[in-house]
Amino acid sequence: MLSFVLGSGRCGSTLVTELVARHPDVGFVSNVDDKFARLNLKGQWNSALFARSAERDPSLRPFRDRRRPLERGRLRVAPSEGWTVLERQISNIFPQPCRDLTALDATPWLTGRITDFFDSRMEAQGKPHFVHHLTGWPRSGLLRSAYPDARFVHVIRDGRAVCSSWLQMGWWDGYRGPDSWYLGPLSPGDQAEWESSGRSFVALAGIGWRLLMDALDQARRLVPADQWLDVRLEDLMESPRETLEQVMDFLGLDWTPEFEAGFRLHTFQASRGVAWKRDLGDEQAALLESIIARPLTTYGYPLLHSTVH
Repeated sequence: MLSFVLGSGRCGSTLVTELVARHPDVGFVSNVDDKFARLNLKGQWNSALFARSAERDPSLRPFRDRRRPLERGRLRVAPSEGWTVLERQISNIFPQPCRDLTALDATPWLTGRITDFFDSRMEAQGKPHFVHHLTGWPRSGLLRSAYPDARFVHVIRDGRAVCSSWLQMGWWDGYRGPDSWYLGPLSPGDQAEWESSGRSFVALAGIGWRLLMDALDQARRLVPADQWLDVRLEDLMESPRETLEQVMDFLGLDWTPEFEAGFRLHTFQASRGVAWKRDLGDEQAALLESIIARPLTTYGYPLLHSTVH
């Protein structure tokens, strides 16, 4: 079985992917496969090396600064989105398309490249289940054209926390403006909203998160209900075992003793989710909330400011 963990970026989808990949029956693309993309590695030893690196260390604690996984003197093999190897072995359509990838993009050539990529790795790793992590656009329409039975776990985090984190990331390209960022040009309505904010980057981050959440909502509607699961990061932080049991049941994976040992390596910090209140000023937080109020309330996040558009 092939499953994908989806998210907006900075939403906790990496944590969920690493938790699932602790299962002895799960294969994955690793950071080593991605770093050495030219070699087209199949990852035969990914699970064993990931398990071997599973000692208690700060890199296993979500939302802490992580040391580089391949820095000198330290090798940590872990699941990766694999953008470099995906681009090299499938197509450059994958890393940063200007819109979501749908069934309309599923040419026979591209579908064949996708199945060759994942089938060869599933065969080489010999695992009954394979999980892959993707952020940004869901891409589920394209992926289901290649794998109609694929399952999708969508990890959701409070959009105020996500946007606040984006604004602190060196890779966030919103500072170049919507004419140059990876999400493509804004609609006239979104452009007007950004202009009315004084071209605020906080507002632009909110518009970007809203675009992705709308795309994920649309993608969900095209997937059978038993193949899509929404998981809120805050629920995982508050009730890690209960929430992760739902994910594992959805994926058809048993909670084995080996998986329990991997699960115990992770530290869950529920309080971390409110850091955006400190990192954003009241005015910026109110502006952001006004832009993303609809998806916030859709996923059960209470609004804290009364002036909502």
